[in-house]
Amino acid sequence: MDETNPVTCFTPRPLAGFGSRGAALIETRDLIYEAGGKRLVDHVDLIIEPGRRTVIMGANGSGKSLLLRLLHGLIVPTSGAIMWKGEPLDRAARRAQAMVFQRPVMLRRSVLANLQFALAVRGFRGAERNRRIADAVRAARLEHVIHRPARVLSGGEQQRLAIARAIACSPELLFLDEPSASLDPASTLAIEQQILAAHERGVTTVLVTHDQGQARRLAQDILFMHHGRLVESGPAAQILDQPRSRAAREWLEGRLPSDDDNPNP
Repeated sequence: MDETNPVTCFTPRPLAGFGSRGAALIETRDLIYEAGGKRLVDHVDLIIEPGRRTVIMGANGSGKSLLLRLLHGLIVPTSGAIMWKGEPLDRAARRAQAMVFQRPVMLRRSVLANLQFALAVRGFRGAERNRRIADAVRAARLEHVIHRPARVLSGGEQQRLAIARAIACSPELLFLDEPSASLDPASTLAIEQQILAAHERGVTTVLVTHDQGQARRLAQDILFMHHGRLVESGPAAQILDQPRSRAAREWLEGRLPSDDDNPNP
């Protein structure tokens, strides 16, 4: 990703266990992604409802990050459909989304300039842009480093800036790919507070994490991936405490999931 686009600040069928709370914000139908002769995402059907906090979990290599990139339109599926509010995902739909990566992408500019640039790209100018910058810096607790080059910040500070920069653009849907991986507890807490604050403002979030504690703190719904398949989905408490699939049960117990993903072994 180059400096002209440092952050992707663009602005149904219910799953078992999710019920029918409302219309889908984003939905996949028979989604497949293949690369190098291998099927990496395999017949995934899911819905993300507006206003929800959804967490994607699963072992390394299960397809979590690939699924996130497919949903955000960064890679093109081999087959199947991705729908945004009932219509095919397109450029206009992606403008209503934002994504924060595990390794934050920073411009070679100050914290302030990173925020100014992202907001200018989205068309914010003058007093409105200044207001959004002030809110973002305060929420990310970065007031003391606002004129410092972004690339010399600590890992936690950079990730807080990346999240603040994305949220400042007022996305309807925010994707986060392991945003607190390898960060200390204080930075993790600050990031979780940013996510919860965004939720309070009505932002739908989809988060990939390996951290069961984080899933308990943040998730309302969980999608569990295994070998590219969505083997279980439902309310967070149900999956974390009483998983139906063998893969989820083994992974949550700290074991490598077996190849058998039968939900009723």
